[in-house]
Amino acid sequence: MAQMKKVPLRKCAATGDMLPKKEMIRIVRSKEGEVSVDLSGKKSGRGTYVSKSEAAIEQARKNRAIESQLKVQIPDEIYDELLYVIRRETIK
Repeated sequence: MAQMKKVPLRKCAATGDMLPKKEMIRIVRSKEGEVSVDLSGKKSGRGTYVSKSEAAIEQARKNRAIESQLKVQIPDEIYDELLYVIRRETIK
């Protein structure tokens, strides 16, 4: 009898959808208050997830969803980096 492997789910900060962790991008706030995109998913700090779609990133920017999750001001460069990562993955 084959065992089904458990797929970890995470909630998108922008849309509220529960998706597999592999289909999400993690954004982390360090103890020092620095915000960065965590592609490995292993950086230490407070993290939140957003789905890998341009619509979700734009919705998060408009609603300030990531800012409310991490309780810190998010610079526009972070949103630009998220969009760059998504576009780079779709090209591959």
